[in-house]
Amino acid sequence: MKVLGFGASSSQKSINKRLVQHAMKRLRVLRPEVEAQVIDLNDYEMPIFSIDRELDGGVPSHARRFFEEIGGADGLIVSYAEHNGGYTAAFKNIFDWASRIDMKVFQEKPMLALSASVGPRGGANVLRGALESAPFFGADVVASLSVPSFRDTFDESRGLVDEALANKFADALGQFAGRLAKIDSTNRG
Repeated sequence: MKVLGFGASSSQKSINKRLVQHAMKRLRVLRPEVEAQVIDLNDYEMPIFSIDRELDGGVPSHARRFFEEIGGADGLIVSYAEHNGGYTAAFKNIFDWASRIDMKVFQEKPMLALSASVGPRGGANVLRGALESAPFFGADVVASLSVPSFRDTFDESRGLVDEALANKFADALGQFAGRLAKIDSTNRG
């Protein structure tokens, strides 16, 4: 069973990527058989989407590879970075190109949707937008969580240090792990 994760940001020090890495580490405690793969959006950089570029050269190979990575996974953990209340330009561009392959970019995969920010709202705006639109694009959102004030609530060695937030995270991750278990038992049966 493979779970693909990414922080929807191109920042080299992305707190959203760090949150995904933490979630993968914790998921492997709950489900040791999971193959966890965290990708970096910087590996999928391509020209800004436009219909003219698509007509001239088709869908870039990086978009196809991103779409195939999702297709090869049994589940997704995505942590959305918020820029001015919305998705980062890097994620939106990759997503726009991938949607030209198939509008169901997330390919009906179960998803744990997260967001982290350094501010007190924890990327709540972008997460709300993602939760509204992700099902339209083929995501089966199992659980979600917004992590505010990341620098104050997260420690590299301990994870989430705020007890209430850590409990919410554990609950969301448990729901996601439970869905993976159902998929795994269906695949075996």
